Amino acid sequence: MERYPLTEKDRELIQAGLQVLQRNFDDGVYNHTVGCAVLCKNGKIYQGVNCDGIHGSCAEYITIGMAISNGEREFDTIVAVHEKHLNSVIPPCGNCRQMLLEYCPDIKVIVNDENGNLIKVKARDLLPFAWETIVC
Repeated sequence: MERYPLTEKDRELIQAGLQVLQRNFDDGVYNHTVGCAVLCKNGKIYQGVNCDGIHGSCAEYITIGMAISNGEREFDTIVAVHEKHLNSVIPPCGNCRQMLLEYCPDIKVIVNDENGNLIKVKARDLLPFAWETIVC
């Protein structure tokens, strides 16, 4: 698994995720507890928060959906955040890892490594032995 160092743009992306969460956090209700920001290859940043409930959706799904709805198809980096997590960064859940693999397998995902350091890895590396459509 290749690891990529963080850039200043990545740190801005983390802050963008924290800002959208801060604007939308529902204290006591907890419908919106994770923020997310995605950097597209063209430099545009999209933000989103999770929508919790019986059939809730993760912040990564919401954010990628917003970007796609605005015509984006080429993604560079994504991060999910909450200020109380290590380095404010939350790793994507299994469903999000599968979605990222299907929509943008080469997107870089900001996560904490085993030593608590922020790194970037490709989405495809977060889900080894993943289900993928195979043409025989």
